[in-house]
Amino acid sequence: MTSLERLSRRAFLARAGAAGVVTATASVAAPMASAAPVNTTAPGEQQASAPEAAIPGTVPVTLRVNGETYKLQIDSRATLLDTLRETLYLTGTKKGCDHGQCGACTVHVDGRRANSCLLFAAMQQNAEITTIEGLGTPDRMHPVQAAFVEHDGYQCGYCTSGQIMSAAAMLHEPWGPSDSDVREALSGNICRCGAYPNIVAAVQSVRHRA
Repeated sequence: MTSLERLSRRAFLARAGAAGVVTATASVAAPMASAAPVNTTAPGEQQASAPEAAIPGTVPVTLRVNGETYKLQIDSRATLLDTLRETLYLTGTKKGCDHGQCGACTVHVDGRRANSCLLFAAMQQNAEITTIEGLGTPDRMHPVQAAFVEHDGYQCGYCTSGQIMSAAAMLHEPWGPSDSDVREALSGNICRCGAYPNIVAAVQSVRHRA
């Protein structure tokens, strides 16, 4: 009887299983080895990705976000939205439709509101970018943030950061004084919960105080 004939069914399955684990572990370990840690450099400047060698298909990018400078190595096709969320971990900016139609991803670029899902991050290197995290803090809220709390201008909260960022920018735009003007100005921000009356009331309360 040969050694192959003496190999029992149980022994064969055990050896095959061990070989499969080794193969799977090797395939998982390869991409993990290429992940670069997040490092902080000088005060005011953060390095979110510092690989020893540039990852093929990526480009070096320097972004100014919420007053901080970040040196990144990103895919040249990465949107500003995905870079904020997946690379800088600023997840207050939400991904809704990913087509520029819902406004959940609204940020400020050089003081003007913009849908971050429609912008390439690599093209924003000379811009000052502000996200909801940089607009205010729980201890020192922006007036629009405080008004949304006061007037209960949110329900599920998914669209809220985009609504607030859009409303904060609207305060510096030449809109009329009526509720209908506010609704028109914020028409690019969709609230699927239908909290529009409270959102308008919140925005108008800030405008009346100005």
